Amino acid sequence: MASLPPGSTAGADSDQLLVEASGYTRILILNRPKQLNALSSSMIKALLRCFTTYEKDDGVKLLIMKGKGRAFCSGGDVTACIQSIHNEGWKWGADFFRNQYLLDYIIATCTKPQVSLLTGIVMGGGAGVSLHGSFRVATDKTIFAMPETALGLFPDVGASYFLSRLPGFYGEYVALVGARLDGAEMVMCGLATHFLQSNKLLLLEESLKKVDTSNTLAVCRIIDQFAEQPSLKENSSLNRTVEEIISALEQRASNLSDEWVAATIIQSLKKASPTSLKISLRSIREGRTQTIGECLRREYRMACHIVRGDFSRDFFEGSRAILIDKDQNPMWMPPRLEQVHDEAVEQYFSKIDDPQWEDLNLPTRHSHGRIIESKL
Repeated sequence: MASLPPGSTAGADSDQLLVEASGYTRILILNRPKQLNALSSSMIKALLRCFTTYEKDDGVKLLIMKGKGRAFCSGGDVTACIQSIHNEGWKWGADFFRNQYLLDYIIATCTKPQVSLLTGIVMGGGAGVSLHGSFRVATDKTIFAMPETALGLFPDVGASYFLSRLPGFYGEYVALVGARLDGAEMVMCGLATHFLQSNKLLLLEESLKKVDTSNTLAVCRIIDQFAEQPSLKENSSLNRTVEEIISALEQRASNLSDEWVAATIIQSLKKASPTSLKISLRSIREGRTQTIGECLRREYRMACHIVRGDFSRDFFEGSRAILIDKDQNPMWMPPRLEQVHDEAVEQYFSKIDDPQWEDLNLPTRHSHGRIIESKL
């Protein structure tokens, strides 16, 4: 087991991120299996130090990221974040999101290839530390989602960049509904680059440990040896044509039954924060024409308004209902979509009215983000 780069967190939290060294390869292991590898503040800082250090290290050619246990990463540790905001104020939350988004940006623009082994749960912040990387390897056990609207938040960590680049308006569907995708669906829509059976992951990892170059074509050839063409399940939303989707919605409007619309779309939208739905849709649409840096800067403004709670307390209420008290009955304010006016949405995209607050400051980098390639 390799030591973390100098300056990494020591003490009780030091084992939350493990680093293994094998030749020119470094394997970063998210190590909070009981919390489904939810990202703590110290983990984010340690990952940031790893990426900034290894990018400059000629002795490191390839980075592999994986999770310990049955999840890759379930997202940011929202429960701990909420508690820290209550104890220390909203600026703690702003710092948490600043570091997280900076990490996502460094990963998205890193000059050395990163291979993320996406077996198990990949949600929220877990998508941020993986989907911006060069290679995203999904498996038969992968479960992906961006469920933030159900928490009173919005799909962040650069989701307005990678979701907005999915085919058609599929990214908007994934964002608003919090739809769960399997590994095959991730590959077909472009979120993942490769698909393989989970029992081949160790063999792939052993082969990648022998890499002595940062050449992405060489790394890709190794992954290709283990990858296979996935098959979409019969009821996958990606299998539905535009005509079928419109027909299903028309049937719903006519009070006829359609299980996919009723269970997947209508119920999910009804459970979500109306404010979150409105700001999420605008965020995804704006992201289509923006770089990854521009997306993250905008998302940082939105996140700061949310943790500050100056316009709405939905994030705190959603986290209480879903994660803390678990009564599954959040009381959104306002409770209905038609009560969230355009003026209210606009506020989330403005600068924070605080003389000590600053926009997200990102270093100048040569890359503008990864290309999302759909296989549809």
